[in-house]
Amino acid sequence: MSKIVVKDLYKIFGKKPQEALLRVKRGEGKEKIFADTGMTVGVNKAAFDIQEGEFFVIMGLSGSGKSTLIRLINRLIEPTSGQILIDGEDIVKMNQDQLMKTRRKKLGMVFQNFALFPHRNILQNVEFGLEVQGVPKEEREKKAREALEVVGLKGYEQVKPKELSGGMQQRVGLARALANDPDVLLMDEAFSALDPLIRKEMQDELLQLQGQLKKTILFITHDLDEALKIGDRIAIMKDGVIVQIGTPEEILTNPANEYVSTFVQDVDRSKVLLASHVMKQPDVVTTWKDGPRVAIRMMEEKGISSLFVVDKEKKLKGLLTIDAALQAVKENRWVEDMLTQDYHVTDPDTPVSELFGVAAEARYPIAVVSNDKFKGIVSRVSILSGLALAMDNDSTPAENDSTKEVNSA
Repeated sequence: MSKIVVKDLYKIFGKKPQEALLRVKRGEGKEKIFADTGMTVGVNKAAFDIQEGEFFVIMGLSGSGKSTLIRLINRLIEPTSGQILIDGEDIVKMNQDQLMKTRRKKLGMVFQNFALFPHRNILQNVEFGLEVQGVPKEEREKKAREALEVVGLKGYEQVKPKELSGGMQQRVGLARALANDPDVLLMDEAFSALDPLIRKEMQDELLQLQGQLKKTILFITHDLDEALKIGDRIAIMKDGVIVQIGTPEEILTNPANEYVSTFVQDVDRSKVLLASHVMKQPDVVTTWKDGPRVAIRMMEEKGISSLFVVDKEKKLKGLLTIDAALQAVKENRWVEDMLTQDYHVTDPDTPVSELFGVAAEARYPIAVVSNDKFKGIVSRVSILSGLALAMDNDSTPAENDSTKEVNSA
């Protein structure tokens, strides 16, 4: 379900924007229009939709129009032309009272420069938006304290902003936005002013927070690595135009033009590829119907020396080696009695870069598990082949016969 829909959105800065708009629609470029008229094309025919609960990132270099675009979304800047639908309502057509209500109920804004009041303590900063709305003191304090706890700042209520680090100040800004319980978070270069290490921590915390709250987030950044890490989908802008929209993997493997291709050429793909992208679907033994003889036969047919074992609900129980299976037959024992837990487990969303060390040392493939369900395996060969194929803009990593022994479980 679309939470935000943007249709044919334009923003022209200057004295006669409608004249410049006609020239834009005739196909004239941004530089020519500025040279002839002195007017600047900020956003040129932007069109996209953001699904409810989606983490949507708009990225581009300085002057690309990304910050203008996010300010058009909540009408801090007035559009020259176009539609901005939030829950099906066009905020471009709203009067000031309607716009104010929409902002207060549905939109929360987090800025780059924190925008905290130095004379107020943290609790007072967080409750400021509610105070402006006329929310009673007891209620707004309660909501502010809850928001501070969500962002990990419980206990800092009476501290002044100057006593906090940059990362903690940005958490206060985030808590202030969350205190209103908005449907949509608009975040404009929210982490750009932070040191690299703190910035990474904030990215991780925001992803964790999003997993809990499932807000719709529109995030602006100039940092491609940041966009690839946090975005469900990414829109890349250049000269006011959205040149490509896609998932991180789509942006990397199928750049729309030379500009995007140049943008992504130096990206470390191992940080973008996930375990789910390189995992295999192996044969398994099921405890409720298969015995050690079935397992031995499967290993003989596949030319492998181990199999993962699951129960009827596909929950992973352990790993059965060929030696253990043979011993089970000899001693007339159950498969469950012979399992080893000497293997690594990971989540489908784990970046491949985090699996290099594990795969290098592991005796067996890495098991991929989600919600207690066994999803597949990741091996050293599948990681390397996945990276190689991603760099070649190919699709699914393939195995050859010589790698079956190390690839299969």
